[in-house]
Amino acid sequence: MSNKSEQIILTGLQPTGLLTIGNYLGAIKQMVKMQEDFKKNYVFIADLHAITINQDPKEIKENIRKLVAIYLACGLDPEKNVIFLQSDNPYHPAVSWLLECTAYYGETSRMIQFKEKSKKSKNLNFNVGLFTYPILMAADILIYDVDKVPVGIDQKQHVELARELAKRFNKKYGEIFKVPDVEISKEGTKIMDLLHPEKKMSKSSENQNGVIRMLDEKEVIKKKIMRATTDSDNLVKFDLENKPGISNLMTLYKAMSEKEITIEDIEKEFEGKTYKDFKEKVAEVVSEGISKIQERYNEIINSSIIDEILEKGIKETTEIAKNKYNDMKKMMGLTSEV
Repeated sequence: MSNKSEQIILTGLQPTGLLTIGNYLGAIKQMVKMQEDFKKNYVFIADLHAITINQDPKEIKENIRKLVAIYLACGLDPEKNVIFLQSDNPYHPAVSWLLECTAYYGETSRMIQFKEKSKKSKNLNFNVGLFTYPILMAADILIYDVDKVPVGIDQKQHVELARELAKRFNKKYGEIFKVPDVEISKEGTKIMDLLHPEKKMSKSSENQNGVIRMLDEKEVIKKKIMRATTDSDNLVKFDLENKPGISNLMTLYKAMSEKEITIEDIEKEFEGKTYKDFKEKVAEVVSEGISKIQERYNEIINSSIIDEILEKGIKETTEIAKNKYNDMKKMMGLTSEV
């Protein structure tokens, strides 16, 4: 078995909605750490996956650039990652079609995300892309002979389908695909909704006052934190069961603090002080941390670096994907060559 440093991984990021501080602390920071551990990291903007639900063309176009800029501002290194836009590579959907012709209706219809999302549509009024989404995801993965696919638990079933399709194709036509391992991503700091601390902070939340965006201005951040749900105790103490709101703010404060602190340190620091005092300090620490990322973001967003990175990434990945597609075609007899 290969050493971790010799392995290849792949990660897809959907350009839907502006990233939250929950995304940053829960996933982005972990991803930045991971870039040091592997031989090669493929990172693609999964815009073809994003259009399985209705998207505004202008908005998704803007979000693609914003997503790349935010990840770069957060520390994603273009020298350690091959970053590309999925829709710029025509061989992803081409490989997906060849895989679809080896996939079964039953296994695809059993995908949990498909069942959950299709239930929300009346009279089967959902697009076919939602059904075939996992097979496109399989193509994304199998093209690059990756060793591991780090995903959240909600995507585990999709990677398992990719593994099954790889084995089936290899058995029927010959060895061409590496069968990747599923690696459940280690979740970083889990940040809850400011207004509903029993729920995880989500970029698709109906009430945006409970969500801190990575591009929120300082005053907006302060206003949201000052309005965060707490309790009537006025005691800064970590207790997830009885004090979920204040515990969430303590977690946020600890995660965004520049110095290493513990929950016990926070309890001691704010002993005898009010929730107002504590919230003001949390707002200050969060604003300072985000402002540094925003400064880097503002330097990147309108520069040519985004185009240069995506151009470099698509040049490398298109050649790899083209070769994989052509090899698959030949193995399947889809050629006029004698």
